[in-house]
Amino acid sequence: MQPRPRPAPDFAAVRAEFALPDAFPAAVLAEAARAAAVRPGPGPGRRDATDVELVTIDPPGSKDLDQALGVVRRGAGFRVHYAIADLGAVVAPGGELDADVRRRGQTVYLPDGSVPLHPPVLSEDAASLLPDGPRAAVLWTFDLDDAGQQAWVAVERAVVRSRARLDYAGVQADVDAGSVHPALAALPELGPLRRAHAVRRGAIELELPEHEVVPDGSGGWTVRVRRRLDVESWNAEISLLTGMAAAQLMLDAGIGLLRTLPAPEPDALAAFRRSARELGFGWPEDAPVAELLAGLPADTPSALAVRRAATALLRGAGYHAFDRSAGTEPPADAGHGGVGAPYAHVTAPLRRLVDRFGTEVCLAVSAGAEPPEWLREALPALPAVMDESDALAGRVDRACVDRTEAALLRRSVGREFDGVVLRADGEAGEVYVPDPPVLARCTGGLTAGAVVRVRLTEADPETGRIEFAVA
Repeated sequence: MQPRPRPAPDFAAVRAEFALPDAFPAAVLAEAARAAAVRPGPGPGRRDATDVELVTIDPPGSKDLDQALGVVRRGAGFRVHYAIADLGAVVAPGGELDADVRRRGQTVYLPDGSVPLHPPVLSEDAASLLPDGPRAAVLWTFDLDDAGQQAWVAVERAVVRSRARLDYAGVQADVDAGSVHPALAALPELGPLRRAHAVRRGAIELELPEHEVVPDGSGGWTVRVRRRLDVESWNAEISLLTGMAAAQLMLDAGIGLLRTLPAPEPDALAAFRRSARELGFGWPEDAPVAELLAGLPADTPSALAVRRAATALLRGAGYHAFDRSAGTEPPADAGHGGVGAPYAHVTAPLRRLVDRFGTEVCLAVSAGAEPPEWLREALPALPAVMDESDALAGRVDRACVDRTEAALLRRSVGREFDGVVLRADGEAGEVYVPDPPVLARCTGGLTAGAVVRVRLTEADPETGRIEFAVA
């Protein structure tokens, strides 16, 4: 008897399981509409920067555009303009909108649509840096030397105008063709310099295969491996540059909110060193982890296993609020192990709550002003809100990917696949099957980095549970 097909991934069930809100309260929508009707213009406290060449670079179809970028040569060095959506201009402290976004924490993304942090009238329209005219922004300006090192930074409120709404693939194609938008004229030079600085700082980039759920072209869903383009890495380096500058402003002023990740424990480093050597990668005693990872091949079995082993070095991420005037000090280890320096979130305020507050700290400090009392009062509660919303967003994303993968495999139980062992722990571990792309539990005798033949023993679209066994 033919088994009854299991259902396709049900993202509505994911929304219900995690109790994601399906609408904004009427009072929040009304306040957002009032805020959207007011467009701040240049004047005292807000510079007219509409002459600055800026563009946005985002995935196709994105409307919640947090950042607009401009990178040009300045003498022997570089000037970087990074405009960030000014949520402080539209979210009134203590209002209904402020209270609601503090409950939400961040935008949660699902394949069939997002659960936004802010009402779309703001996040996809009035506060978004769309290329349809002047927009309120917080403008970071950096001067860097010929090696790409920061020499000067300023942050201020401004009015900006994006020249174009670009996507990563299009910009990468322009770079490859030797013709980029004038706003990005120096990005192909600066990007690699900043990536090299990241390795020297000790930034840990795993570069494991990243799975995303996308339409399959037939009304359903499939999973694909998302390849990160050079342009994406370069753009991320500008965001990291800004976050590191923000963290330093906060630390110097004794008030702020850092994104922290403790340095790996010596035992974890020793274990990772053993794993790398067992997988055939020599690692000099004085070489940082970042250097080893940066030099790995893209997707060989042993390199994938090393990258998976390196995840053990990135544990304990959190947020740390401090206000020296209130008796709370910065953490003893203020750095972020993945970044290789102290770091703060300030570049995605449309999608992440904490960025608005971090930005307001930086604006006050940069202007030589005292942070407002409402901001000081808000800081202590934000780490818990962000920890909870980060965990929720991660679980939702994992559930969507797992259930889609299980739906793709539901008729293949009993079939054999080629896989790469990414982790081995006794009689169980993890395997990566590249076609279709799946990372799942596997039982049987496993050796990290080995290519093995595995048999699919379970694929349940309702729970997302997938399991293989060594064939």
